[in-house]
Amino acid sequence: MTDFLQLIASPEFSDLDRHFAGFIEAQAGGNRPLLALATALVSRARGEGNICLDLTALAGTMFPEKPADDAKPVKLPTLSAWLKELKAAPAVGSPGEFCPLVLDAGNRLYLHRYWEYEQSLADEILRRAKAAPENFNGPSLAEKINSLFPAKADLQSAAALVAARKKFCVISGGPGTGKTHTLVLILALLLELDATRKLRIAVAAPTGKAAARIQESIRKIKAALNCGEDIKARLPENATTIHRLLGYFPDSVSFRHNAENPLPFDVVAVDEASMVDLALMAKLFQAVPPGAKIILLGDKDQLASVEAGAVLGDICAAAGDAKNSPLAQCVMPLRKNYRFGADSAIFHLSNAINDGDAENVFHLLRDAEGKTQSDLAVAALPERAKLKDALREKITAGFGEFLRATDPQLALTALGRFRVLCALREGSFGVTGLNRAIEEILDEAGLIQRAEIFYSHRPVMITSNDYHLKLFNGDIGVILPDGRGELRAFFAGVDNQLRTFLPVRLPPHETAFAMTVHKSQGSEFDRVLLLLPDKASPILTRELLYTGITRARKNVELWFDEKVFRAALAARVRRNSGLHAALAG
Repeated sequence: MTDFLQLIASPEFSDLDRHFAGFIEAQAGGNRPLLALATALVSRARGEGNICLDLTALAGTMFPEKPADDAKPVKLPTLSAWLKELKAAPAVGSPGEFCPLVLDAGNRLYLHRYWEYEQSLADEILRRAKAAPENFNGPSLAEKINSLFPAKADLQSAAALVAARKKFCVISGGPGTGKTHTLVLILALLLELDATRKLRIAVAAPTGKAAARIQESIRKIKAALNCGEDIKARLPENATTIHRLLGYFPDSVSFRHNAENPLPFDVVAVDEASMVDLALMAKLFQAVPPGAKIILLGDKDQLASVEAGAVLGDICAAAGDAKNSPLAQCVMPLRKNYRFGADSAIFHLSNAINDGDAENVFHLLRDAEGKTQSDLAVAALPERAKLKDALREKITAGFGEFLRATDPQLALTALGRFRVLCALREGSFGVTGLNRAIEEILDEAGLIQRAEIFYSHRPVMITSNDYHLKLFNGDIGVILPDGRGELRAFFAGVDNQLRTFLPVRLPPHETAFAMTVHKSQGSEFDRVLLLLPDKASPILTRELLYTGITRARKNVELWFDEKVFRAALAARVRRNSGLHAALAG
């Protein structure tokens, strides 16, 4: 037992984990080290993105698996000993009981709030999936689908049929598979089927930049639709963030819209759904009226949400495991790629990474060496001391158009064409080190003058939501002089209208020549330079490789150490939750 107390006191746990464990142990009468250990572990697991603690998998193992420094791992309790202690503790209840911790029949231990989120979301998804399909009068649904959808778009047409008839639909596919195009056609179809002409549609995304991107895509796509001008006019012009859709309260976990005050929409479509965490998804489903449709779009193979959960992945996995269930009929995968040609190295590499096919991955990487016509270029990662010299030509060429632009709108557009991506935040190969090196390169070349914190052509990314300024985590802007020569921060707004701010008024932000792959989700660039670090890290996973490579629309250059790449390819994001089991029955 002493070992467990020493383990809780170790750096493996945060102060929050320790204080919470002590509080729960005290609430249960004290002197319950197995309860304290389980509580610290479930708190730690939640901080790592897990919904719950899988006691069956963890019991009897050595923890931590990879101890830091000279720390010694400790053997965790057996499952029977742990369950006996937890079931006897008044702070632990069964599902449905109001206790701080919930232990379910699958030996999963939850913080009560996260058990509620998971159960609420599973109930809502299954209720909508099981709802009776809608029938339509007048011309057949198939005729309308055939008139809207191009020939040979079989999977897209099938997705439209599901979205039209069901209350819940998931459209999953990689970049270039036409998810957004399919959504716009579905919305046009729903408007054509709406005899009342009162259908209310909302389109949302997890971040401001993702909302701006789908908004721009909708406007481009609808101009070429094979439908009447009245339908085009009724298609939604604007997209918003989920937080703004629900009606955020600053410094609160609650929203204006909920089950008692539902959203005033008949259709709610959410893009980049892989980025939405469990808590936010549960609150969204609670706020959508029972009779309304929910359509989720996303790439199940991308990185999961920053916060706890892997909701889209769990939904798609559950649908695949329960092939005859109502849920399986709601999940529509898009496989045909319209962006990358049959000879695209990006396309083949991303598929090989998803499959974990190391032999094919390294065949493709070696085949790309020295090629100039391919959309994939590779290079060995330079030594830290030589990194700046290796970057110099790539940086001055990649950001050249952006640095020459004097008009803010043109500068923002040019900035979106090239980006340096990396896995980590700290270190020479992380965001901080790379942005510092890039600034030095550009300063030495006379392309920027960074004598002050704010300088002309400094790209900035917001890192904390500011609801008063309506600037949100992930929003990208640029510092440029205005017409009077004063430096301002310019951000893209609705209808391509620029929003300007005094730089000193900006919420927390950072330079954005380089950004992490996590932060790049919801964005795409014509060209990407992706650098992996020189040492393995738990952050490096197959999903990170896939997400980073597929941020490129036209070309990606990958700098890596083969040993580090192989370790990343073998590592998967594993997040414990009971959502998959609840949905699969």
